[in-house]
Amino acid sequence: MNNKYDFYIDESCHLEHDNIPVMCIGYIKVPMNEYAELQKEFNQILTKYNQKSELKWNKFSNARTELYKELVDYFFRSSLQFRCVLVKYKERLNHIDYNQGSHDNFYYKMTYYLLHPNNSNGDEYRVFIDIQNTRGREKLKKINEVFNTEYKGNSPFKQFQHLHSHDNNFFQLADFFIGAITYKTRVVMNNIVNPTQNRMDFIKYLETKSSFSNNSSSVNKAKTSSFTASNAAERSCFAEPLLAIA
Repeated sequence: MNNKYDFYIDESCHLEHDNIPVMCIGYIKVPMNEYAELQKEFNQILTKYNQKSELKWNKFSNARTELYKELVDYFFRSSLQFRCVLVKYKERLNHIDYNQGSHDNFYYKMTYYLLHPNNSNGDEYRVFIDIQNTRGREKLKKINEVFNTEYKGNSPFKQFQHLHSHDNNFFQLADFFIGAITYKTRVVMNNIVNPTQNRMDFIKYLETKSSFSNNSSSVNKAKTSSFTASNAAERSCFAEPLLAIA
């Protein structure tokens, strides 16, 4: 029997001229047949801490640190999976030679690299992207075209759709994870000079749980990092010539 999964994609620092040297795009992958139970447990944690507003990294609250840690624990004992593509030295991207002169084309490639490992065994996927994202409809259409071409009209990615992030917990979890990864990377690159201690303590907790630490300030390439509940230490790094990060 084929498995079916939902992907909830969010992104951080993806705008071209925002004076931030990194960007990150990532997803939470949810087994469809476990969706209701996973949502129920997530909501129970939110209720326990009386969390009623949307969880977002840029609204990190020192008073909510225990909530954030419990959500990390929840993730690692669940069947949820997380994967992200982290790009460093964004200002060095050569869109003219490698992306047909378009930052959007680079975004499509990043989404492709993010999703592409999920392409075997007859599984089927639905992909949801935050409706607040820049030119979201155009992105969905283009990414769908890319995968249909890749799989000659038989793509495992059966649906691409917008959703509001505040309506779905898994968007919010993706936002929190990629926010933490981006923040730590900016600290390592000295783009954030005075990081807040509570955020760094939470990031350390997440790194310990995942057995992954992003401490290198000398890696000049696109990096993909992933961790899953079943194998917390799983991660991979690569440099793709298509990305043209010199």
